[in-house]
Amino acid sequence: MRRVLLQLVLTIAVPAGLVMAVPAVAQRPTGYPRSYDQLIAQAKTERVVRIYGNADRAELLPVVAAFRRAYPGITVLYADLGSSELYRRFAAETRGRRLSADIVWSSAMDLQVKLINDGYAQGYASPEKPALPATVVWKNMGYGITAEPVGFVYNRRLIPAAAMPTSHAALEALLRTRRAAFTGKVTTFDPARSNVGYLYLTQDFAITRDTRSLLQAIAATKPVLSATTEPMLKAVAEGRQAIAYNIIGSYALERARRDPRLGVVFPRDYTIVTSRIAFIARDATHPAAAKLFLDFLLSKAGQTALATRSLWPVRGDVGARVLPADQARPIRVGPQLLVNLDRLKRQRFLRDWAAILASGVSDR
Repeated sequence: MRRVLLQLVLTIAVPAGLVMAVPAVAQRPTGYPRSYDQLIAQAKTERVVRIYGNADRAELLPVVAAFRRAYPGITVLYADLGSSELYRRFAAETRGRRLSADIVWSSAMDLQVKLINDGYAQGYASPEKPALPATVVWKNMGYGITAEPVGFVYNRRLIPAAAMPTSHAALEALLRTRRAAFTGKVTTFDPARSNVGYLYLTQDFAITRDTRSLLQAIAATKPVLSATTEPMLKAVAEGRQAIAYNIIGSYALERARRDPRLGVVFPRDYTIVTSRIAFIARDATHPAAAKLFLDFLLSKAGQTALATRSLWPVRGDVGARVLPADQARPIRVGPQLLVNLDRLKRQRFLRDWAAILASGVSDR
């Protein structure tokens, strides 16, 4: 389970072998304007960049190592926080004029857009912006860093690969025809406790009206609800559950590489693609170092480093796995994400969700 740091910010320690070839002087990236030399000089005097994020620290080791090779002398401090705690902590610290993050980077896309919309971010036109899809940049403040698909995870011993549904409709059909066999064997996010679970379900409903019918089929199995990903992956691996619905693919694929009991399916009818949004804090203590790190995350070198782990890059010119265009449904970075954060709309959605689950669920 990812280690959650509520009060401490830890330096990411990079193994020595990853940072041996460090240039004596940081070099301006090819194609960047000459004025970038001044930004590098300022960042060298700041010496630190402080990041709040909800990606596992282990996933960032290659990125930090590559950043340190490019910009020696700048320390990366990373607080690994849950998305809700990250939002509350950063907002409270900023309002209280206390030391906080220079960069905020989270998979809770709607909460990130809300922070930007509420004035917690500063504008910055990254030199890497022309290389990015238009759907991942908002107001020169919010930048989508990754393109991570959301899918189904299943236990290979309980469900042969050939029998595992590869579409939402096929999943519904399986659960309806074999309801007894799957009772207590399906798990998914509880949108009342999980921001990302709420986001994924609202996106499902936005894509197709058939979502209600699928959720009714899931509800009939008395699903186990979870606030986080790790318990679901663990339960499926151990066979306590057979299928996990709406799981972020980056974590699932990484776990499946180490655990042959797990299989991962990205539904062919449509696959939601989510992005971890980063922005530079309005009151960043180290704004120059923050710009350097954000630019590096968006650069081809940084995206390539992300791709060495389970975080799929957002750039199309990095040789990483991508979904077919007619399958991928990327969540656009922008103000439309604020709609489902409206208090009354959220309450109506959760009441509807509770009604769908009226057949009864197990909880954890």
